[in-house]
Amino acid sequence: MLQGPATVNIWADDVAAAKDWYAELLGIEPYFERPGGGQPAAYYEFRFGDQQTELGIIDRRYAPAQASSTPGGTILHWHVEDVREALERLLSMGAKEYEPLTERGEGFVTASVVDPFGNVLGIMYNPHYVEVQGK
Repeated sequence: MLQGPATVNIWADDVAAAKDWYAELLGIEPYFERPGGGQPAAYYEFRFGDQQTELGIIDRRYAPAQASSTPGGTILHWHVEDVREALERLLSMGAKEYEPLTERGEGFVTASVVDPFGNVLGIMYNPHYVEVQGK
């Protein structure tokens, strides 16, 4: 039934600042913007990576009433070639460590941070991902 992530959505109080931060991190500009009803944009969307996965940044005003405003819950880990290097870059950009670099065995390495907007961002070296991608 589940075939892979289609769109990953995160929340931000300052959507424009979040857009700029993720544009710098990803090295691309968003391909889509949704106006905010007379206000600055309420939504930006990026496509990136091997599968062109979508990352949407949504104005926190539109979060469901039960959505937590603190980091936690499910962590999506994005594959990276070098977790240590990626973690250092994220920290240098103002993210805060959530889970330190952790060797999981058999080549799996993870870490996670909280971005400047309160979202948990996981990074991982995953040998299965590499195998599936034929890298």
